[in-house]
Amino acid sequence: MSSENPIFNRIKKVPRNGGFWQEGYRVWGSSVVQGDDGRYHMFVSRVPDYMRFHPGWMIASEIVRASSDTPEGPYKFKEVVLPSRGAEYWDGRSTHNPRLIKVGNKYVLFYMGSTHPFEDITPDNAELLTPDCAWCTVGRSNKRIGIAVSDSVEGPWKRFDEPVLKTKPGTYYSFLTSNPAPTVGPDGRIYMIFKSRQYVGHKHSSMNLGLAVADSLDTPFRVVTDSPLFSTNNIGQVEDPFLWADQSGFHILAKDHGGTITSEAGVGILAHSDDCLNWTLDPAPKAYSRTITWDDGTTETFGNMERVSGLVDDQGNLTHLFFAVWKGEKTNVASAEAKAWNIVMPLADL
Repeated sequence: MSSENPIFNRIKKVPRNGGFWQEGYRVWGSSVVQGDDGRYHMFVSRVPDYMRFHPGWMIASEIVRASSDTPEGPYKFKEVVLPSRGAEYWDGRSTHNPRLIKVGNKYVLFYMGSTHPFEDITPDNAELLTPDCAWCTVGRSNKRIGIAVSDSVEGPWKRFDEPVLKTKPGTYYSFLTSNPAPTVGPDGRIYMIFKSRQYVGHKHSSMNLGLAVADSLDTPFRVVTDSPLFSTNNIGQVEDPFLWADQSGFHILAKDHGGTITSEAGVGILAHSDDCLNWTLDPAPKAYSRTITWDDGTTETFGNMERVSGLVDDQGNLTHLFFAVWKGEKTNVASAEAKAWNIVMPLADL
């Protein structure tokens, strides 16, 4: 369970009453920034709890905002930020995987969007929603990355009619693009690591991570690698990346999906890069486990602890980590019963 990783050894007890949860919903991954008002704002996705979380997140998720006076929370719901807006839009039926950064004086919300032509899922037909249903097949294949832009964390948010990162035939991102992880690099450009899958016949491959770069908000993102940064054939299969930069270079936290890197599936890995292109695992790559210690001294192991994100100070230092957690030891997120919410993990000072 232990690790010599520099983040692992900074993990403090987790506030049991921190984070964000909401009755009637399963709350998933989040992104937290400190606003101009000095308060902390969490952009987070939620799915109604009358449907299975998987594949509900692909076809009925929405991104909302919650806020708190402290990074630990508890965060209180404020508003729906990116609601459903119609099947004709690329992101018209689901918005998910929020990542918020500030680019100049603009707040830029990166996210995954998807659409489908089918009826809404309601409590009356929720039993039809399964990982093998048409909703899931179409919703997954329509996943793309887009952005919304605002002058304030409180909006209003400008959404766009096209994603910023589409798929491309014959590439490792021919099937879908998802899970954006953006940061502003030392050169002022916007770097975005993203999750992708490619077509293998009429099905999709395992997960890859690639890199796209934009010179500014006014220029398009371009994928700068012909092969993935992380994959089953290179370093290992990971997902849920969180990317940041400091004076020593770029860093990434991600989930070791199958345990091929750490020998423990579902835990976090840490890697480093000088240029965001060539990545090296930390000498002790395991950055966190699925077992936490609450601030009342008790421990708990989650079935899933995913969508890691971080709060980064002005010097590029991580101060807090945020996770979506799935109650219990089972990792079957297709379950219709289990609870999901967000926790906050404070880190000790460097």
